Amino acid sequence: MKKQNHTGFRKHPDNPVFGDPGTGTLFDVFVTKQPDGWLRMDVSQRSINALAVSFSADGIGWSELQVTLSPSAGWEELVNRNCVLKIGDTYKMWYTGQAHGNSCIGFAESADGLTFTRVREKPVLFPEFPWEGESVMNPCVLYENGVYRMWYSAGETYEPNVLCYAESTDGTTWRKSPLNPILEKNPGKAYEQDRIGGCQVLPHSTLGYLVFYIGYRDVDTACVCAAYSENGTTDFHRCKLNPLIFPTPGGWDADACYKPSALYDPEKDRWRIWYNGRAGSKEYIGLAEKTGDFTKADFE
Repeated sequence: MKKQNHTGFRKHPDNPVFGDPGTGTLFDVFVTKQPDGWLRMDVSQRSINALAVSFSADGIGWSELQVTLSPSAGWEELVNRNCVLKIGDTYKMWYTGQAHGNSCIGFAESADGLTFTRVREKPVLFPEFPWEGESVMNPCVLYENGVYRMWYSAGETYEPNVLCYAESTDGTTWRKSPLNPILEKNPGKAYEQDRIGGCQVLPHSTLGYLVFYIGYRDVDTACVCAAYSENGTTDFHRCKLNPLIFPTPGGWDADACYKPSALYDPEKDRWRIWYNGRAGSKEYIGLAEKTGDFTKADFE
């Protein structure tokens, strides 16, 4: 791996900023800024196979976890890997349900953002095509011009292999893109030679859409990467600085840096990425920060 900080991202000295033996493994965060300025972190909690939420004023100190969605029978004996959007007065959640070696995507809603109710008993997205293998997971949804846009991972259940795309007008009935998979591994880059997955997509004022994703050297060794696309679905340009965040030997994230969730603060001209790092079987949430925005010169 390259020497840390070549990318401008610096890991926070208080890492991991969230998680300890009491919480158990926390993974695949989705961080959003709320209207009141607080940060909301939706996160998967492995000890109870459920989804939970925490809040923070500064992105470093986080409130006690509160469960938002628990497992159910059938196709979702485990629930994890979600995203939450507030549209109007309703919080909408797309999440991953897992059972019997398969993963599908479900949909739930909430009035308060704390307790969610499933909109459908069956999944709204499930694997159908060869590149989707046995699982679709890690939904990342944007709502633009009356259309729900979902980027998701697909492939194997232990770790997915590719990124795909779908659209919906109601959040429940989805049309998968004929271009799928829209982003695949790059065998020429060691840090993502095995597979990619777990993305977050954000609109960007000059680049179109920034895609932060997991790159896998092998199925157990991962880092955080980025690419951009003007429309979010074609002609992706990988960042020359990849990997942006990677394991620190001997550290709390010595084995892998997974699922990024990024926010840009224009007032401070600062990018912040929360991610789950792993050392052995322990997995907690870390933070890395970078001063300055991305430009096209940063990409291939």
